[in-house]
Amino acid sequence: MDLLKAGLKDISSAVKTKKVSAVEVASFFRNRVDSLDSKLNSYISLNESLAQDAKKIDEKIAKGEDPGVLARVPFGIKDMFCTRGLRTTAGSKILGNFVPPYDATAVARLKAAGAVVVGKLNQDEFAMGSSNETSFFGNVKNPWNTDYVPGGSSGGSAEAQAARLC
Repeated sequence: MDLLKAGLKDISSAVKTKKVSAVEVASFFRNRVDSLDSKLNSYISLNESLAQDAKKIDEKIAKGEDPGVLARVPFGIKDMFCTRGLRTTAGSKILGNFVPPYDATAVARLKAAGAVVVGKLNQDEFAMGSSNETSFFGNVKNPWNTDYVPGGSSGGSAEAQAARLC
């Protein structure tokens, strides 16, 4: 399976039918992030338990349990949404060390459906901007031309999707 070109439905189906393991999917996307993100700056924080989370879904499938409709499809979460145990900064120095004790409803629903969080995506500070150049953690670069910005306060999200980092 070509994970670089696969869509959400393709990845979910392939994991559920054991054509590819959730661990392989997580590893593929984490390797892409590790090799490309230093130039693009789409992620503020990475989920260090990504491989463990993926292993849990493979174990569920092996037991015949339903892994969820999203079956460990790798998601990046905009850094303004709280993620339990994963730093959430809203692109601001003020929240630089904030680790929430709970998930935002949208994040909880994604996880309940089987999605795994790759990390937290860069954004304009407190989503107050239109170019993604006001994050304390640096500018997000457009993956097609790094001299340009991806635009919008969700530039990290747009860039990560365009560069296939999640």
